[in-house]
Amino acid sequence: MAAHAGETAQETGDFRCERCHQATHVTKGHKIPKCPHCGSTSFDTRRNEP
Repeated sequence: MAAHAGETAQETGDFRCERCHQATHVTKGHKIPKCPHCGSTSFDTRRNEP
């Protein structure tokens, strides 16, 4: 399931950037940021859920 910067995370986990594949940790209820590594706004699967 894809996620995009600006959306609210439905669950806590690491979102993997579709462009550079680096993980960004986001807590449930917080806005998903742009990738801090490359600035991309698209993320693929969420991993490392609690």
